[in-house]
Amino acid sequence: MLPPMTDLTETARVVALPLRQKFRGITTREALVFRGPEGWSEFSPFLEYDDCEASLWLAAAIEFAFEPTPTALRDRIPVNATLPAVSPDQVATVLDAFPGCRTVKVKVADIGQQLSDDVARVAAVRAYLGPEGRIRIDANANWNVDEAEHAIHALAGFDLEYVEQPCASIDELAEIRERVKYMLIPIAADESVRRVTDPLDVARAGAADLLVLKAQPLGGIRASLAIATAAGLPVVVSSALDTSIGLALGAHLAAALPTLEFDCGLGTAALLAADVCRSPLLPVDGYIPVWRPNVDPELLHQNAVSPERTAWWLARLERCHELLAAEHGVN
Repeated sequence: MLPPMTDLTETARVVALPLRQKFRGITTREALVFRGPEGWSEFSPFLEYDDCEASLWLAAAIEFAFEPTPTALRDRIPVNATLPAVSPDQVATVLDAFPGCRTVKVKVADIGQQLSDDVARVAAVRAYLGPEGRIRIDANANWNVDEAEHAIHALAGFDLEYVEQPCASIDELAEIRERVKYMLIPIAADESVRRVTDPLDVARAGAADLLVLKAQPLGGIRASLAIATAAGLPVVVSSALDTSIGLALGAHLAAALPTLEFDCGLGTAALLAADVCRSPLLPVDGYIPVWRPNVDPELLHQNAVSPERTAWWLARLERCHELLAAEHGVN
């Protein structure tokens, strides 16, 4: 059942957490957290997302706060390091914050940068990891098909584990997958799973070798598990630059999957210069635990946003709640 708004607003707090490096154009991550019978949860759709898309994030947050999580099949989750589009001389500093991680997801195709910048960054990662470490790249749909083919050729020599969302549309993904199939480099879909009407379209079109699942944007753990089952493809559980509360949600999704073949993108608390928990979900020996961290009131106070930003988030929360109520037929 959908809880009334008062059950959410009673404990709702909004924070702004600084990042250690600029990530996808932002230097601060805002999030709203609230507590339910099962513990703390997080509602943190990116600011540019409309209410319809953001309402799925709220559904996920409500599920995590008010419903028991599915049975966990593992008590810790292997995670990858995540590298923003930094210069090569910054690579070691960023990756040192992910102790024990042997897989690195490298952001490429950043606006304002060139392919040569991506090549230099990936080369620095390979030098840092050595020959046995795994490198995956994420273009966030910023290439067209020809650009993607050219870039994959330029980066293939660094032994890529897979390429995540090289192009925007499902048709483009299918085409680039066909073009580079002979190179044996898998294509992963992220935005084409979470920002489309039907997240299974990418699997039906044969446009990806694996899916990246993010519990918040997909509407929660159970919705994500259903997608994984129906798609029949390997999955990687990832995050959306969440606080440790949101990362715990992702960890519970990863823990409930029948199989987990890839390191997950749930180590991103290392990118935050502050968090809402005294014991954030930071990678240790390449893993994070599956548990529910408690929010620290002092950290909520230290990182609180202005009254105007709090009002903005609460208004957004109410609009998304109204959309969920209409969907569920709740007056």
